[in-house]
Amino acid sequence: MLKTDYLIIGSGIAGLSLAVKLSERYPERDICIVTKGDRDESNTKYAQGGMAVVTDVLTDSFEKHIQDTFSAGAKEGDINVIRNIVEQAPDRLKELVEWGVNFDRSRKGELSLGREGGHSEHRIVHHKDITGLEIERSLLYYVENQKNIRVFQNAHAIDLITEHHLGKKVRRGDEIMCFGCYVFLSEEHRIEAIISSATVLATGGLGQVYQTTTNPIIATGDGIGMAYRAKAEVEGLELIQFHPTALYHTELKPSFLISEAVRGAGASVINAEGERFLLNYDKRGELAPRDIVSRAIDQEMKRTGVDHVYLDVTHMIDKFIEEFPNIYSKCQELFIDPTLQWIPIAPAAHYAMGGVKINLKGRTSLKNLYANGECASSGLHGSNRLASNSLLEAIAISHNIFLDLENVNSIDTSYMNIPDWYVQNSCEVRERALIEFIRSEIQQTMSRYVGIVRSNELLNRASTRLSVLYAEVLDLYKTSNMSSAIIELRNMIATSYLIVEQSRKRKHNSGAYFNSDLV
Repeated sequence: MLKTDYLIIGSGIAGLSLAVKLSERYPERDICIVTKGDRDESNTKYAQGGMAVVTDVLTDSFEKHIQDTFSAGAKEGDINVIRNIVEQAPDRLKELVEWGVNFDRSRKGELSLGREGGHSEHRIVHHKDITGLEIERSLLYYVENQKNIRVFQNAHAIDLITEHHLGKKVRRGDEIMCFGCYVFLSEEHRIEAIISSATVLATGGLGQVYQTTTNPIIATGDGIGMAYRAKAEVEGLELIQFHPTALYHTELKPSFLISEAVRGAGASVINAEGERFLLNYDKRGELAPRDIVSRAIDQEMKRTGVDHVYLDVTHMIDKFIEEFPNIYSKCQELFIDPTLQWIPIAPAAHYAMGGVKINLKGRTSLKNLYANGECASSGLHGSNRLASNSLLEAIAISHNIFLDLENVNSIDTSYMNIPDWYVQNSCEVRERALIEFIRSEIQQTMSRYVGIVRSNELLNRASTRLSVLYAEVLDLYKTSNMSSAIIELRNMIATSYLIVEQSRKRKHNSGAYFNSDLV
């Protein structure tokens, strides 16, 4: 059993920025970061567009950013949360710069500001088209040079430790305390109980429950699955944002994201006939919010019987190559020449607005358990995320958690009898093939029945199929050797189940949620 002051599960901006702040403030305290892959693998790494920040007060304002966020979220966001995060943005930007993040600047030294769908002004600070990677780089450099931060790589969180592990009966709705987490150390092939005064879920997204997603292979809904099993409150998982412009390629998994900023810079979405059809669906065309653009592309694909449309940058090729070198390079790698060809695109599962319910301080419904980033539901996004608000949300909520942790006292574990993890039976010979087969079935079910446009019949079919898969996963989990693959599968089926059941309960369309039977 290991003990630490702060346990952070995840190594993206949500987790790393908190670790940096805690390390600076409390150099005498121990901080433990657990990440299931390499320390640099996270959703943050793949964020292209940038971070929304009001910097030009002559043309922009907090109120404009607040209203853009509220409007993009179908007016279902928490206005107090939106205000808190938007007004923090300049200070959080300043901290990132101090930590070594290099944002693009003009020749005069001023921040270069982009504009994306749903934004009324240019306010996106960025580093080329690899902003997330640049933020990850600088935060990891800082973390690696702090003596009081321990990073466990290839360490997969299994379950949160709560009262029921101590032999107490707890029910959903009871006040439950979190004491840490059981962690599978894959390289050592052993399970360790890590006890902490405060545990923070920063595990990222859930896109891998779909066949086509922009999320990295690690985005399997782990934090949501763990929180749900621990009886924490989980909300809004029916709200899945599909990014409208993922590069379409049959052999590319995960899908390669073509940033919203490309459309903001002037690219056109067209069909095979070269028509800018988005204007038929919304007067804002390419600059409409993502939910509108994704549904329009989905409808156009169904109308014409094709599996993709196109992004045209031929009229702005010099700008495209200069501002989006990573995207241009990827196109060349796949033998797509944007100077002469239209880029094939199709929507892909991209971002979950819902997750583990938190308040503005990052607190969940479990005592001493916090959550941040895409695995959390703060109320910022409403029913549809405004482009480039996710990096901002993560670093702002991280700051709020940091402030709240001043009031968290160390847990006295001397009276506890936290048990070692129960060693499961071995079924290694059959488990690998079955895990991959069931994982594929989950992804197929979610993509076929729980996509951009849903219906009651499709959701019922998904529910029926997932119920069977749920039982199969539970049986497999109980009889298999512990592995990262079985841990992910367990979280994927739990997350998929929640998406479907919360979709069935929703009685109105808004933002990213659209059920054809509710029209």
